[in-house]
Amino acid sequence: MEEFQPSDIHEYATFEDFFVRQHAVGSCPIFAESDPTKAVVVAHSRVVVYPSVSQAQALWIKGNNFTIENLILDPERARVWADGGVASFRLSPQDYHRYHSPVAGRVSWFKQISGDYYQVDPVCLSSNVDILTRNARCCVGLETKEFGMVLFIAIGVTNVGIVEINESLRKAGTEVKKGDEIGLFQFGGSSIIVAFEKDRIKFDEDLLSVSRKRIMVDVEVGMSLGTACLTPSS
Repeated sequence: MEEFQPSDIHEYATFEDFFVRQHAVGSCPIFAESDPTKAVVVAHSRVVVYPSVSQAQALWIKGNNFTIENLILDPERARVWADGGVASFRLSPQDYHRYHSPVAGRVSWFKQISGDYYQVDPVCLSSNVDILTRNARCCVGLETKEFGMVLFIAIGVTNVGIVEINESLRKAGTEVKKGDEIGLFQFGGSSIIVAFEKDRIKFDEDLLSVSRKRIMVDVEVGMSLGTACLTPSS
């Protein structure tokens, strides 16, 4: 418990307080913190990464209607991520349930979408049921210099009471640093999708190699996720 604040379990008044416990300052180092061309992992979770939405659909997310447009219910905004890179994070109830920004940037827009709370696991995702586009979720568009527009979507699943984005990050123009806390899930499992513009990120090869085999790998907040391609196709 030393990495959490408070570190004494008896200081948590309820189990819910314990579930959304915060990391102590400095307990989660941010990879290349001062380098804006490096993206980082957003949550303690299991992750797969794919260079394109179409590859994610072929290998991992089988729902008939899984598209960025259906995730954010906004055809105009969704165009910027057409067949862009996708990182899919799955959190279990035992995980630290606060999530953090993968990049430094500025909030462009925020949207909250009501929905269901279906289970999100590899078996469910490989079915034809459109779980991710039917569950309750919060979406944040981040404007960055290095990665272009980055999309962060927090998705509630089984037993989640609240999908919450910090109040300041619901406002356009708010500056966010890489690794800053974005929000939290209350009790239950949960999922996060981070999308990048086409050819604007090169995911780390170790993550790509296991993702091609449809294997999720354990990661923690602040670990390396990928590197910006400063110009498309570079």
